Amino acid sequence: MTTTERIDPPFAADETAMLTAWLDYHRATLLLKTEGLTPEQLRERSVPPSSLSLLGLVRHMAEVERHWFLGILQGQEFEEGIYWTSEDEDGDFNQVDGADAEADLATFRTQVGLAREAAAGLPPETPGKRLRRGEEVTLRWILVHMIEEYARHNGHADLLRERIDGATGE
Repeated sequence: MTTTERIDPPFAADETAMLTAWLDYHRATLLLKTEGLTPEQLRERSVPPSSLSLLGLVRHMAEVERHWFLGILQGQEFEEGIYWTSEDEDGDFNQVDGADAEADLATFRTQVGLAREAAAGLPPETPGKRLRRGEEVTLRWILVHMIEEYARHNGHADLLRERIDGATGE
């Protein structure tokens, strides 16, 4: 069983350090919501007809990390996702029933590591190498967006975890 360390963001830091600390805090929060659960519990859906599950959130955020940091910021092209395909664009959520939870958590951690490497040392005004909807996107925007994305999905994770075993908290 992995124990995730979650570090509180500093009260004072430069912009990049602050944004990165908050993003790492939210990344760790998602992992904390998965700890101590069985693969079956991680695959458990919220309520019909939703395909939302904790494992689906982990898989989705692996895709999101890859898209924004490797795709948009670094300019890499991907024909398909890690979990989604042209046949199932929501495969990250829909295809968890037979998924290997341990492997998916490892994939998430790998994508987070690659995202950190992609952004390391870049100033926040660095533009992405690919456009998003025809517009230039900066690293600053990506970091703020990722914090928002995690905050929203960590709210979902709170509810899912409480439904599974009653655990609540940060």
